[in-house]
Amino acid sequence: MSSSFAPFAAARRAVRFAWFKSGLFWRTFFLMSLLTTVSMGAWIGMINVFQRGPQVQQTAELVVSVVTITKAALTHSAPDLRRELLLELVSNEGIRIFTLEDSDVVDPPPHNPLMPEIAAMVRERLGPDTRFSSGVNGVPGFYISFNIEDDKYWLMLERERLAGLTRVQWLGWATVVGLLSVLGAALISSLVNLPLARLTAAARAIAKGERPAPLPEKGSQEIIEANRSFNQMVEDLAQVEKDRAVILAGISHDLRTPLARMGLEVEMANLSNEAREGMQSDIAQMDAIIGQFLDYAKPTEAATFVAVNLSEMLSDVAREAGRIQGLRVKTDLLPDVHVLGNATDLRRVVNNIIENARRYGTTPGKDYTEIDIALRVKATGHGRRAVIEIGDHGVGVPPDQIAQLMKPFTRLDSARGQANGAGLGLAIVERVLTRHNAGLDVSNRAGGGFMLQVALPLAG
Repeated sequence: MSSSFAPFAAARRAVRFAWFKSGLFWRTFFLMSLLTTVSMGAWIGMINVFQRGPQVQQTAELVVSVVTITKAALTHSAPDLRRELLLELVSNEGIRIFTLEDSDVVDPPPHNPLMPEIAAMVRERLGPDTRFSSGVNGVPGFYISFNIEDDKYWLMLERERLAGLTRVQWLGWATVVGLLSVLGAALISSLVNLPLARLTAAARAIAKGERPAPLPEKGSQEIIEANRSFNQMVEDLAQVEKDRAVILAGISHDLRTPLARMGLEVEMANLSNEAREGMQSDIAQMDAIIGQFLDYAKPTEAATFVAVNLSEMLSDVAREAGRIQGLRVKTDLLPDVHVLGNATDLRRVVNNIIENARRYGTTPGKDYTEIDIALRVKATGHGRRAVIEIGDHGVGVPPDQIAQLMKPFTRLDSARGQANGAGLGLAIVERVLTRHNAGLDVSNRAGGGFMLQVALPLAG
């Protein structure tokens, strides 16, 4: 595993905003917003239910008290002092008294959901003839009629003394509270999901062969323990990679050196040609199997990724494969297609696929294998990618056995009689492509034969 942190730098910077688009964030956000909305709606409903009765009674008693006191003051005051009394009511209490005329232009009562109940309670106390209006002769206000003997009057109160919260005000307050609740839900959701987003980005980096930066060991106890365990796992994996590199070097030296010595002894031994060729074939097969083991176990380091001209590489591989006896290669390559990857590993992938086709994809009725290699750029679910198609014209693979091809140390029944290989060819292909964040699709061709499609991310 690479010790370089450079490939993860961009992902680390992007994770600050990537969490905002995560599905878990939005689910948490919407659930909290829904809970807040329902709670606020229930709160407003409870206020309306429990406040309606007291508000109606309080308003009705205020109206009755003002009318009764004003009526009593006017009735018992001296005629020469009524003018001063009226002025004092206007200046100190905001109460005005007008004579009620039949010619008055009277507007309907105030448009208020509580008005019918207030009017019924006031009429019960002051009399059924009590009238209400929101304006008389074009002068707005809250008007209540009353009688002093045979004279009729209007008493006008300022609307502010009786008006509660209007629907617009309720809507305004609800909007403010709703916005604050939504912002709070977003903040809480981000705080809850950000550690998980960091952990996801780090796990994704490990899957790509990168070594992520250590996760911060802070926050709640559960987050500290999870991040600490993950950081320890990353260190353990790095140590395993180092140990595996040492083991691979030991296998290569300790096994291939005796094999080379055995090959030299066989060459110099006094053996028949048939025995010598058989032993040399066995030694070559053992060396090839060791090579496959090493290729399968060898990691592909993301730090080695560069822009690779896939068109030129496939052209070179096809030209070299065409020189092999029993192979006929036809190409259809889009020029100047560049991908990001390790050139050596990608070449090994293509060679393994071609070798697999040479062994098992012989064209029926012929003594050679026909291989078609195509390169296209296509739009996929992961963006535009370079797609390599390598297919043969053989008998194909039974559909129920296609999934078995990618498993290591697995060969189909038709290939088990062959003495070469350990069943790691396509497993190596899949392992390398996984480290390249590439897709692999295997299927039988419509016209006969077997097809492998490799989708690689474009460079840049």
